[in-house]
Amino acid sequence: MNEDQVNDIIQRWRNTPEEHLKPEDYQQFQAFGSACLAEGDGARLLTFLQDEKNKNIGLHSRSHSHRATEANSTPHSMLNINTQQQAACACWPPDLEGIVKPMGCTLMAPLVNKVVHQDKNIDHCQAAITHLTRTCSPSELLHSLLELIEDVNPGAISKTILALAPHLQTVLLCLDERKAAFVGVALSALQKQLSRLPVPYTQQQLAEDEYGLCRCCEALAVFAKPFIEEVKRKNGNYVTSSEDAELRIELLKFCMRSLREPLLEAELNRERKTSLWLFATEIMVMLPAIQESMSELLFFSSQRKDPQTDYSHTQEAKACLAYLLFVQLVSIDSFPAVFSPVFVLQCNMEYINQLLSSKKESHLIKGLALYETSLENVADNSLPVSLLDLKSFYSVPHNLRQVLTDCPMQHLRQSGLQVFQLFINKLDVEAKHKFFRCMLKTSNHAGVESYIVKNIRNQVEFSMEPGHANTWFLGEEFLSLLRLVLCLPQGPETDLLNGMDKIMESLNLLRYLLIRDKDLRPTAAVWEELCTIKDQYLKMLGVCISISRAYYSAQLKALREDHKLKAKEARDAARSSTSVKRITVKHQKESEMSPEVEHQVLQSALVTFDLMESLIFRIEEITEEKLKIPN
Repeated sequence: MNEDQVNDIIQRWRNTPEEHLKPEDYQQFQAFGSACLAEGDGARLLTFLQDEKNKNIGLHSRSHSHRATEANSTPHSMLNINTQQQAACACWPPDLEGIVKPMGCTLMAPLVNKVVHQDKNIDHCQAAITHLTRTCSPSELLHSLLELIEDVNPGAISKTILALAPHLQTVLLCLDERKAAFVGVALSALQKQLSRLPVPYTQQQLAEDEYGLCRCCEALAVFAKPFIEEVKRKNGNYVTSSEDAELRIELLKFCMRSLREPLLEAELNRERKTSLWLFATEIMVMLPAIQESMSELLFFSSQRKDPQTDYSHTQEAKACLAYLLFVQLVSIDSFPAVFSPVFVLQCNMEYINQLLSSKKESHLIKGLALYETSLENVADNSLPVSLLDLKSFYSVPHNLRQVLTDCPMQHLRQSGLQVFQLFINKLDVEAKHKFFRCMLKTSNHAGVESYIVKNIRNQVEFSMEPGHANTWFLGEEFLSLLRLVLCLPQGPETDLLNGMDKIMESLNLLRYLLIRDKDLRPTAAVWEELCTIKDQYLKMLGVCISISRAYYSAQLKALREDHKLKAKEARDAARSSTSVKRITVKHQKESEMSPEVEHQVLQSALVTFDLMESLIFRIEEITEEKLKIPN
């Protein structure tokens, strides 16, 4: 296409009213602009766009969004331009009238693409984009910018967000109608792309910000600020329209989405003022700025029936909010101090359960910290048994047990055990009794059961102190708990090694009860039943030990014989100089342990049985001594 042809096209555009421009016109306009950018002649393109004569055509007969859409959706092959067309871009005269406003939106895609994929010499492109946002129709620009966000290349997410966010903000601020809805659409589109970026966790990752998530969060905070100020300013007048209310809801959705992603995944600590920490504090400031009560949001929002509010993953967002508020104390000064510690704990248990049901380290850390902080302000021995009937008070200990037994990270298991004990300390005596029974029935883990039995002994000892006597750990109610402790669920086939921790603690508890018989004998029925339970348990345990000892002794004997056989075959092989004999094993081993380790395990098992028998013997001795004492 030569200069004359370009001038002919331009002349035709001059003489064509805006409503009569065709999709082909938009395609050619975009092609000419792309040619300038391809030739590195962004300065000429900017000069053309900024020429006052090219700003307005003065024709507003109808919207041409459908034409711009068709132009932007034209196959790439239709937009390719040859060398002559590239040269023709230099022929654009500076006296075109009324072209930029109707067709300038078509240049947004190539300009943004240039900015995103080229680090140098993009000032003219940035200026051109800025000029378009001030010249073209805001609704047309909004459509173009949202399309660019939707179609962003995965490798250019952060660069695209950083490039578009300021211009998208400018366009939205120019809107007169449906601003709130479009602000919501824009924020949702930006956050959708942001959620595809990995969240940096370590200090090094945060400092490097390789994928640009931290910078994008800062850009989003800046993006939302004028709309936050608008809501704040209008709320101050105490008269709000439906549009203002909708804008407030869209900003609240933005805050909740931000709390879930990326803040829930991030390491947030007030001792380390990282960029994500600063973004979190920005979000916490935004909530009261839009007149959103954090206490209502956390504690009473489930009672609100707001058909316009449908937050996705609300519980996770609220869990992060509760963590920032109660653990990191962000905005705690503005939080009402009228709620009792038990009420706060009860409300937070929903969020603690949400966090502890996750397998992610960042979630578990926040969940354990929120659990501990919520418990610390509660008085010891004060939580009533009625709370254990709540679903969350059943689910949270269950999830905490999963952390204690299955989590591969030692620091989380250690923190979990501390919180587990703290929760036990806060239960009143009846609640402790019920909780211990529940754990013994459902935990199915010897380590957890052992820890519960140890706590039962501590509670019995506490109940024997003056003024603390109760039926739950000294009277008839205690017997139901004792039957669960002194029990071998699989009978003679019980695996004593797997259940060793619980069995040893159970025997220690039994010995302690017999030694402190004076506190139990006053209730004859309790003492008699205790002796019956004890006899049945020790009898069954004795049978289990005999069977297990015979089995492990046989295994140890077979291992030693196998070792001797291998040694003999090795000596025979060494003596023979003419043949190499293959060493064979006498029996197939189920274990992958080395013979030395297996020998040690089997020997340790036999020692464990000896320890159990010695405790049983000591208990029988104590029993005989007590029988000699008259009632």
